[in-house]
Amino acid sequence: MTKSEYEIAMQQLRPALLAEANRYLGDVDNAEDMVQDAMMRLWQMCAQLQSPVDGLARVLVRNLCLDAIRRRKPRETIESLPSEISSVNSEKMEHERIERMMTIVENLPDVPQTILRLRHMEGMEMKDIARLLQMEEAAVRKALSRARQTVREKLKSNGQ
Repeated sequence: MTKSEYEIAMQQLRPALLAEANRYLGDVDNAEDMVQDAMMRLWQMCAQLQSPVDGLARVLVRNLCLDAIRRRKPRETIESLPSEISSVNSEKMEHERIERMMTIVENLPDVPQTILRLRHMEGMEMKDIARLLQMEEAAVRKALSRARQTVREKLKSNGQ
């Protein structure tokens, strides 16, 4: 891409990039900085760029904005950390909740139980589960939805 092609492309893209950065950051000044940074990085790659560059520019702005958001998250201080007692209590409550959930899952019929385990414990994709169980993918999704609903309802009723 030549210098003039780059300038024309950036002149046309700049408003859209600013709008996108502003959507992420909610701050016009920071959005301007992100767009400027992205344009500078694109300028450094100008010789390797080919038209259209809008997709690359948008991804670059998005990634820069996400990095800025992550950096400005407040760090947890020692004072904000829960005390050991409340931490132990919350861990115990979480452990009990998981045990109740696993008991409910174990009492589900075989197919919904298998689908739940394959999806959430093994991390399998829907199409792989469908192929393994020789079912349609839509049927697997439906069975998984029903199994989740059953677990949710039983957890609610047991928790009260």
